[in-house]
Amino acid sequence: MKKVLLLLAVVTTLNVSAQNVVGYWYGTANVAGMSSTNNYMIELIVTQKQSAVQAIMNCYFKNTFRSIKLNGNYNNIKRELTLLDIPMPYFASTDKVQVDCQMEFTASHRVAKAGSNLTGRFTGLGDYKYTCPDIVFDLKLNNEAGNQDSILLALKNFKETYQLWTPSATDTIVQATVIQRKIENPVIKREFAERENVIQKVIEVDSDSITIDLYDNGEVDGDSVSVFFNGELLGANLMLSTRSIRMNIKLDTTREFNELSMFANNLGAIPPNTALMLVSDGKTRYEVRLSSNLEKTGAVRIRRKKAASLSR
Repeated sequence: MKKVLLLLAVVTTLNVSAQNVVGYWYGTANVAGMSSTNNYMIELIVTQKQSAVQAIMNCYFKNTFRSIKLNGNYNNIKRELTLLDIPMPYFASTDKVQVDCQMEFTASHRVAKAGSNLTGRFTGLGDYKYTCPDIVFDLKLNNEAGNQDSILLALKNFKETYQLWTPSATDTIVQATVIQRKIENPVIKREFAERENVIQKVIEVDSDSITIDLYDNGEVDGDSVSVFFNGELLGANLMLSTRSIRMNIKLDTTREFNELSMFANNLGAIPPNTALMLVSDGKTRYEVRLSSNLEKTGAVRIRRKKAASLSR
């Protein structure tokens, strides 16, 4: 009997989840039929009233960021989400020349016990469908990204319908440069040890020295973080913004891997505490989206490529 009730509870939960797409969704998108070098990072903040949907889409592509307020609808019978009139950056845009494609977002909503996903594509509208290839995506629901109140607050406080921001060398100079040295803060170190360290991405680099740039992920909302490298405090109480916090880090080559952790000092106005981390080894730049709250610390694991793989 208990097993039957448990099964019914699970089925009921999945059915309720399938009827709406409210929440924070994140993931990557790529131009259909092309390599992952044409990679977009997408974050959606979605609220829903019956079939009507409102959303904020944060999109990172190459060196650009934009945040756009959108409208659309959700068909809970087909489990299909549609967002309308989206200016997406053209995949062949350069740092100096930005070209937009007017597109529509269509996604299938998949709900499972392991998690929920939005999978689908951006397709060109009107004449854009002949010049702008589809962009396919797979977005995952962040179950720890706050509640309905924080989502409504994000939509209420949205200030601009269109923003365009390009990180540049001057961004890293104006904000702050963190020197790699151990610092002492017993309170932060104790709280860091008490929280779960969650590896959110693993990357392999070609160099023993890397450059890290940290930005607020989306709208600047007062996020404050502390950065740990291999368990040692590297920077404390750093305020994230559209200007980078830069760290030049020398890897410990005696370790199998190095870990960089982003500890949340607060949750900002829009939980959780999220950041865009750009990791450069001099040849390749990696984009990492980190999310932390007051129970878990987001981290990236960094491996040095082996000599055999470097010689290929």
